[in-house]
Amino acid sequence: MGESLRTYKVVTYGCQMNVHDSERLSGLLEDAGYVKADQGGDPDLVVFNTCAVRENADNKLYGNLGQLAPAKAARKGMQIAVGGCLAQKDRATIVQKAPWVDVVFGTHNIGHLPALLERARIEQQAQVEILESLETFPSTLPTRRESAYAAWVAISVGCNNTCTFCIVPALRGKEEDRRPGDVLAEVEALVGEGVIEVTLLGQNVNAYGSDLGDREAFSKLLRACGQVEGLERVRFTSPHPRDFTDDVIAAMAETPNVMHQLHMPMQSGSDTVLRAMKRSYRQDRFLGIIEKVRAAMPDAAISTDIIVGFPGETEEDFEQTLHAVRQARFTNAFTFQYSKRPGTPAAEMPDQIPKAVVQERYERLVALQEEISWEENKKQVGRTLEILVAEGEGKKDNRTDRLSGRAPDNRLVHFERPAAPVRPGDVVTVEITYAAPHHLLAEGPTLGVRRTRAGDAWERRTAAPAAKPAGVMLGLPTVGVPVLSAPATEGGCCSTD
Repeated sequence: MGESLRTYKVVTYGCQMNVHDSERLSGLLEDAGYVKADQGGDPDLVVFNTCAVRENADNKLYGNLGQLAPAKAARKGMQIAVGGCLAQKDRATIVQKAPWVDVVFGTHNIGHLPALLERARIEQQAQVEILESLETFPSTLPTRRESAYAAWVAISVGCNNTCTFCIVPALRGKEEDRRPGDVLAEVEALVGEGVIEVTLLGQNVNAYGSDLGDREAFSKLLRACGQVEGLERVRFTSPHPRDFTDDVIAAMAETPNVMHQLHMPMQSGSDTVLRAMKRSYRQDRFLGIIEKVRAAMPDAAISTDIIVGFPGETEEDFEQTLHAVRQARFTNAFTFQYSKRPGTPAAEMPDQIPKAVVQERYERLVALQEEISWEENKKQVGRTLEILVAEGEGKKDNRTDRLSGRAPDNRLVHFERPAAPVRPGDVVTVEITYAAPHHLLAEGPTLGVRRTRAGDAWERRTAAPAAKPAGVMLGLPTVGVPVLSAPATEGGCCSTD
């Protein structure tokens, strides 16, 4: 096989930042002459972009590496690379445990991957390169976006917080902000390509500006996104309550294309547990923010992350979490049983909670939140909503002959397939007829179909053979703020950790 036809596959674990980094890795590889492997094909290169937030993250990686060892031995020239947070943490240990790995690279030097692969091929030995600080802001790298109609835009990397359950600051470094002009130039370029929804992404997104010396930089950025012609939906993830100021609430309420949807990790409703977590707010402060958001935007959909069973959590502490959930009335909550993360202060704390106690509390919390989610979703029945049609969001769509997409507040809506042709990226108007805890149904006829530039972009992409994208293109695999999965946040780190 010629060098220009080497195929690759990127396997991603973890959070939105990792998904976004994988798009950059794909872009770098395609820029270097690789082509994406077909589904089910045998790639010449497999890249694992790892996550370190789960207690058994290393077991999962080494299990997958072990399964690849026979294929590597049988295929001359095949290469394996490991990057991301676990690579940043474990470094040379990976090559010691899996000597058939060709390249290990960290979170600060993803741009070096093609050169490291070439060096490993020439020298016939593993290349391990881990940098301690960011060399180039990742958004300057070529990126292969997964979506034609919705995109991630990273506005910062790293985090300055010291939450005791989180290892991310140690692996991704201190916060570094992009200049607002660079962010807006990227947003405008994306809109020029057909994107109509952008999600601003940061480890602690609303701390944006701390590196620039401007406390209101984030709210200014939201308002500036409102001036981008053709940009219909703006979201962001994930903010921290400590930095969630009134100017951000005002910018959300007053900027028409900023969606009335907020994902803000609470983690616990107990002041004692929040103190042990080194979260710099208390229950009253958190609920006060929710109250202000709802006063400014009564239709706001608010979701959160919650950890159950943090070391030292008492039944009284847990009851405080249940109280906060009842008061906040989250649209949904991503709930996680605490698990030790090697390298974090919480892993060494006394009073680790027995698994059986954690499980019982977790089930009570899930039951309460399911009840609230269903009640809140039922309030949507009878409403007429504009749905941005998605690709791959409805797992039963083929069987039910429905399509799926996201409402402005990011609720998932399944709707009857309209008579008029509709493409991912187009917008349909429907009336909600039924609510479940995690989705809405529109079972009647579609009230309207609006063909969009985003739908045109999707059509061009699917009609044309895959080509190397030009310039810096960023994106996300699904419409709207992606559903956060347990692998991304198990143990309850911030949702982008």
